[in-house]
Amino acid sequence: MFVSWGSVVHRRRWLVAIAIVLFTVVGGAWGAGVFGQLSQGGYEDPGSEAARATATAKEALGRQGGDLAVIYTVPTGTVDDQANAAKITDRLRALPADKVERTLSYWDTRAPQFADAEKKRGIAVITLRSGDENEKISQYPELRDKLQVDGVRTEIAGFVPMAAAINETTQTDLIKAELVSVPLTLILLVVIFGGLVAASLPVAVGGLAILGSLGVIRIISSFTEVSTFAVNVASLLGLGLAIDYGLFMVGRFREEIAAGRATPDAVRRTVATAGRTVAFSATLLVIALAGLLLFPQGFLKSVAYGGMAAVGIAALVSLTLLPALLAMLGKKVDSLGLPWRKNKRAAAEDGRGWHRLASGVMRRPALVAVPIVAGLLLLGAPFLGASFGAVTEKVLPASNATRQATETLNANFPGLANDGAQLVIKSRDGSAPDQRAVASFAASVDNVPGVSAVQVTGAAKDVVTLSAKLPGDAMGSAAKDAIGAIRAVSPPPNTDLLVGGITAQVTDSLDAIIEQLPLMAIVVIGATLLLMFLAFGSLLLPVKAVVMSALSLSATFGVLVWVFQDGHLADLIGVTPGPLEAGIVVLMAAVVFGLSTDYEVFLMSRMVEAKTKGAGNAEAVATGIAKTGRVISAAAILLIVVTGAFAFSDVAMMRFVGVGMILALVLDATIVRMLLVPAVMRLLGNAAWWAPGPLRRLQQRVGLQESDDLPEDAETSRSPQPVG
Repeated sequence: MFVSWGSVVHRRRWLVAIAIVLFTVVGGAWGAGVFGQLSQGGYEDPGSEAARATATAKEALGRQGGDLAVIYTVPTGTVDDQANAAKITDRLRALPADKVERTLSYWDTRAPQFADAEKKRGIAVITLRSGDENEKISQYPELRDKLQVDGVRTEIAGFVPMAAAINETTQTDLIKAELVSVPLTLILLVVIFGGLVAASLPVAVGGLAILGSLGVIRIISSFTEVSTFAVNVASLLGLGLAIDYGLFMVGRFREEIAAGRATPDAVRRTVATAGRTVAFSATLLVIALAGLLLFPQGFLKSVAYGGMAAVGIAALVSLTLLPALLAMLGKKVDSLGLPWRKNKRAAAEDGRGWHRLASGVMRRPALVAVPIVAGLLLLGAPFLGASFGAVTEKVLPASNATRQATETLNANFPGLANDGAQLVIKSRDGSAPDQRAVASFAASVDNVPGVSAVQVTGAAKDVVTLSAKLPGDAMGSAAKDAIGAIRAVSPPPNTDLLVGGITAQVTDSLDAIIEQLPLMAIVVIGATLLLMFLAFGSLLLPVKAVVMSALSLSATFGVLVWVFQDGHLADLIGVTPGPLEAGIVVLMAAVVFGLSTDYEVFLMSRMVEAKTKGAGNAEAVATGIAKTGRVISAAAILLIVVTGAFAFSDVAMMRFVGVGMILALVLDATIVRMLLVPAVMRLLGNAAWWAPGPLRRLQQRVGLQESDDLPEDAETSRSPQPVG
């Protein structure tokens, strides 16, 4: 199939190129409108008990709490002074009625919890009229300006300001990352390829992959909620993988041209070998990302959509536009070469160092493998102590105004902090719950160790809501244990109890992830084992690939926990230590596993080529390392540049992803691929290539294996080389 496709692309190169460019550019222009349709939520399980508690209370009592908490700090006097009070109340009354549904402030209620002890700060809680979170976020910049009071310090906290701040920051970070990474990537490609024309091809593919993925994401957002992080993930993977795929394709094409093949034959062979591997690797990565669709959280589904779109478009452009451009260029792919570009002889010797490295490792495989495995396991050990929390204001930098406002709110208005438990009692027959039974239930909850301040907060029809203060930090183990103990308390007769609140949401979300994680592992690992067997015809090679990826993944997460949770080097990279967000960890697991398998496929494909041509086990391994060592290292460096830009993001979650990708790529492309893999392959010996006869015949019939041993096409070999 890939041989035929290579021939088709060469014959219809102009048609293919024009069609793909139009498809991606038009899709990207239309897809740019997706930014106004993205959400900031989706971190909780919508079917969890906590989510049902919130929905039940909202249905019976209306929306609880407000969307904005505005803290006014007066410069002189107190918040009770007439001059200060008049300025603030006038401003609050002037808010647009079409956007603001309700305002509850200290100056309306004189409630003591709405002012601090010194009466220097007063608070107003504002509920917006819209029920759509995205609309609220879009309205916030206008309201923020209207809430400012001359001569009074104004700070605004709440979900809407935090979501708006994260949204604005991630969009800014995305632009900055691309402005830095794209030019730097082009420079590196020029150095790697030794010429401007060859270097520009992967970058062009990467840019078009991003545009195309934006169009796909906008289509998806028309049918379901999509998180703003889907665009970040699509940008990261689309640009990075398209450049990597372009590097492999262009490198293989130049190798074929250097071997003296005519352009048509070189294009056909490039698509049949490197192109087949690109398609196979992209399929594995899409499967890994598709595993995220098994989780109920909208955030994980969103990044799965974005990642799958980016990988799919990157592979599509690499298998269509790129070979079409190569067909147009022919030997001109090396045009605009650098004056210090290596000659053909030097280029041919590039793989000798990698060959010597692999041969040296295989002379003492156990001496290399054992310390590396032990070191990777040691690096992964901190992950055993990982704890998980929610997305809070701490994902923003300490200098961010929204984070500072939230910290002011939590420190000075503890009675308004949204960190307790919400208890919702709902009657089974539609009657109002018995007041005595509710009081007895409240007393029982108050007796739970660490739980205090249990009180009724609302009652309507067949629903009664209560609040309870939890022990310690809302994300701490004591608070999470208290949630479990409260849920174990028997509710009043003929009623059902639902426990919500931020701690319950995080607990339920983590439970949902843990419940689905084995299924994701079975699907992703099972598909990887099956497809790699069909590609390589061995039972042990796929197992080895999964084990290598798991070791790389565990080491990466161990270091991330050591930094982002335990706080080592946290000041250096500018993050506030705290519990990890479980959804981000699962996302990273899927991406890192997929990328690790991606490099494994490129490495093993060249080993299989050598083995198919009659090389022994050790020589096949050394040849595979020699053929791919420079390319994989270059691909990893380029992807580090692209993803590493996110390590400087002002949003801690994106910084977590950026640092994690750098760690994973460095470990995987160097220690694992270039040292551990040849050592393990030597230890396995010829058994690494074994498969039972019936399975081997099945694999050969399916024909997913890649081969460089393609028959010459006399007609294409004699055809003149195109010049444009």
